[in-house]
Amino acid sequence: MSKDAGFTSKHLEDRVNKLLKRFEEQKGIINAYIKREREWKKDKVLHKKIVTQLEKEIKKINNE
Repeated sequence: MSKDAGFTSKHLEDRVNKLLKRFEEQKGIINAYIKREREWKKDKVLHKKIVTQLEKEIKKINNE
């Protein structure tokens, strides 16, 4: 391989390492987003249950 082509083994190794590092960073960002999304969905379900219970209590009080 010629050095003029810019593809020395060291150069390729450096580029691969940079790509792997970027991949890991993106993977971390995506995992953090997924974690927040799952927590949001859990909270949403919990809040819906609470709202439903409160609505039942309000109906019960209004019917008395």
